[in-house]
Amino acid sequence: MIPQVDAFIGLGSNLDDPLDQVRRALGELAALPLTTRVGASRLYASRPVGPADQPDFINAVAHLRTRLSPLALLDQLQALEQRHRRIRQRRWGPRTLDLDLLLYGEERVELPRLRVPHPEMAKRAFVLLPLAELAPEWRLPDGRSVTELAAGMNATGAIEVLPDTSN
Repeated sequence: MIPQVDAFIGLGSNLDDPLDQVRRALGELAALPLTTRVGASRLYASRPVGPADQPDFINAVAHLRTRLSPLALLDQLQALEQRHRRIRQRRWGPRTLDLDLLLYGEERVELPRLRVPHPEMAKRAFVLLPLAELAPEWRLPDGRSVTELAAGMNATGAIEVLPDTSN
């Protein structure tokens, strides 16, 4: 059996009540097989990357502890996207739910279907800021600090923390 591994998942939505999509997905991640949700960041609002003719996104990062292999976890994440009626019409286009496997322990994965660490994460404030909030001590497999990368983001106006309205 695969030992437990800490994995971090990026969540994003900008269609069909994005706030609800992300909140529901955070709950559904806790129900994945052989997996527990350790924590989740606050919710963030961000402008879209890519085509600007789409609504802003709601983003978060979840910390999971899993015994699933990287590909088995990816399969579970993609199945969850499908349950949220994810349609891939264009690259970086609008979506009901986007789930990205950002980190899988300290492993590097280079497969046709999956690259971990996520190749774009170090460039994305909407990933790094919630990740640094959730796991400030975490380092990427190349040794870079998540907190230092997040501090280097110029997020002024591009991302904001949403107030907690879950109560």
